[in-house]
Amino acid sequence: MRLIVGLGNPGRQYQGTRHNVGFEVAGRAAIRRGLDFESAPTDAVMARTRGLEPAVMLAKPLTFMNRSGSAVAALLHYYRIALDDLLIVAEDVNLPLGRLRARSRGSDGGHNGLGSVIESLGTQEFARLRIGVGRGDARSDLAAHVLARFEASEEPVIAEAVDWAVDAVEAFVSSGIGEVMNRYNFKGSEPDAAANEEASDEENQER
Repeated sequence: MRLIVGLGNPGRQYQGTRHNVGFEVAGRAAIRRGLDFESAPTDAVMARTRGLEPAVMLAKPLTFMNRSGSAVAALLHYYRIALDDLLIVAEDVNLPLGRLRARSRGSDGGHNGLGSVIESLGTQEFARLRIGVGRGDARSDLAAHVLARFEASEEPVIAEAVDWAVDAVEAFVSSGIGEVMNRYNFKGSEPDAAANEEASDEENQER
């Protein structure tokens, strides 16, 4: 079974915020497959295929972002899912708005949700897909920025990025993280800028 976990915060007040882009991707992926979310045997909601191969589970932890790892670890354990079949989807303030970046492993990059997953699993060896939400004004409070909603001018960009991310989820289900990296890492990029950021990102991953 492939497990795709979108990170975010539960509750109506967090809907549409930058921090909840992972939830948005999981929700849109469920709609595309005609699936409904239901209670999971852990602190999460899930939408899963039945009778199809490969089997797919889409999940949204209900633990709030900073404790996402406990829900992810519980799902892996309960359903006996291998780490190679896990994809975490989250926003990234260090990527320009709308940029996608997939990796097969790596640090948390300062993301509390990814940090919680790494701590709970005891490893960095799992696939992740990050969607750029931009940093905004560097003088502004970062926590306030990620909990804010997108500006009207940003909404078409992030909507397109979410669509690409759902396509990337489908590529992960059918072919694995390598295919996602090959096809989607430069989505939303100018070629030269993407190549430069790719090299920089590789350096950061090795630190």
